[in-house]
Amino acid sequence: MSAVLSKCACPSCSCDVQESSAVVSHGQSFCSDACATGHPNGEPCHGTGSCGCTCGD
Repeated sequence: MSAVLSKCACPSCSCDVQESSAVVSHGQSFCSDACATGHPNGEPCHGTGSCGCTCGD
């Protein structure tokens, strides 16, 4: 069985997220806690930004 992927609900994020490991907030799926909370401290979605996404900037 293959993983079901969807785009992270963070408007400026380009990451895909597996539904089985998504952070769900307000009925939307996010790739990380940072995206789910709106990057309150400007932090990247995956620690060092290793995914290449710039959504926390």
